[in-house]
Amino acid sequence: MTLFISARRLMAATAVFILPVSAHALDGKDLLAKINAAYGADNVALSVASIDVKGDDMTFHAARITPLKPAPEPAQPAPGQPAPPPPAPQATSLSLGDIELKGVTANDDGSYDIDRVEFQPLDMQTQKDSIKASDLYLEGVTIPGKTSGKDLSSLMICEKAHSGPVTVTENGKVVFAIASADSNTSIEDDGASLDFDAAVKGLKLDMTTVPDPKQRDMLEKLNLVHLDGDMTMQGNWELQSGTLDLDSLDFDFANVGKLSVAFSFSGYTLDLMRQLQETARTMQVTAADKQANQAASLAMFGLLQQLSFEDADIRFEDHGLTNRALAYSASERNIAPKDMAQIVKAMVPLMLAQAKLGDLQNSVSAAVNTFIDNPKSLEIAAEPENPVPLPLIIGAAMGAPSSLPKVLGVKVTANQ
Repeated sequence: MTLFISARRLMAATAVFILPVSAHALDGKDLLAKINAAYGADNVALSVASIDVKGDDMTFHAARITPLKPAPEPAQPAPGQPAPPPPAPQATSLSLGDIELKGVTANDDGSYDIDRVEFQPLDMQTQKDSIKASDLYLEGVTIPGKTSGKDLSSLMICEKAHSGPVTVTENGKVVFAIASADSNTSIEDDGASLDFDAAVKGLKLDMTTVPDPKQRDMLEKLNLVHLDGDMTMQGNWELQSGTLDLDSLDFDFANVGKLSVAFSFSGYTLDLMRQLQETARTMQVTAADKQANQAASLAMFGLLQQLSFEDADIRFEDHGLTNRALAYSASERNIAPKDMAQIVKAMVPLMLAQAKLGDLQNSVSAAVNTFIDNPKSLEIAAEPENPVPLPLIIGAAMGAPSSLPKVLGVKVTANQ
């Protein structure tokens, strides 16, 4: 779930930080405070020069996102004394310009609903580099009245987040670009689970700026200098059990291949998510304090032990990369590609023996041989009979690595 929440908040941080107030008399300052409360876990704050309200629409003028200097434990006021001020912001900040909030409703429970949030085009430039993004908006945004609740109503939820074209330029050359990005979130009627999906279309990478000539030559021979593909993601989070199902995370690049990842964990509850966020903030604060940082790392490890592994699947569908890799490796050794393939097939059992995979070694070798002879697909699946607690996995990996494939129910197949 961290993956999903963090990815969505990143898009919303350049788009969601500025939401409104309505229904009765809209109170822009109250809305702004609740936005900052909802984003407190991300150690950033939204500030605005002024707020205009017209009916159920609102404008945040000269909006700016500023990182906060995290504090491990906020100071508690003495009895009868006022609360201490919030953490002081750091100097670096991001200007968002004016943000338009349309269809703002203030609810009786202190929460806010916003039909649509529109952002100005993003244009960040230095002397040599730039980042530009346009057509940025959010739809169906809910700002919680309280962030300490035990259900999804305590989280900031955005039904749809959208970005149009994005470009990253280095020394006047576009090295990264996307045509569009969309993410969607929906909560079931009973409020017990959350579905999410995302898609990035027209993802382009230009590797011609790689400084190392040898690396650049390798990329050219592998036909990896210019990459063009898409990314999609889909999943579900069930609140009570904390079951996070990432049904699919796919990266599909033309003339390279498609990498598909899926996994499921249980125990990732709302309470655990907040504890992990708090511990991560503590680790930021104690980064310069070795002992304190080690203590925070141990705390993070202890929290992760609440998770249990359900299943996972990693699949690669080849679109020509494997044969090009064999041909390149063969050219480096002045041998034929078919001879290089035989060398790889001979090396795999030796490498697997060092990994101590036990009975899995033979099936992995057979799958790799099949894939090398006819590169179509290679898949690793882990499906234990019952959920496996994370401490058990760590213990097996450290003490008896050969037992891990059996504990997790690992299978490796090719061309299926």
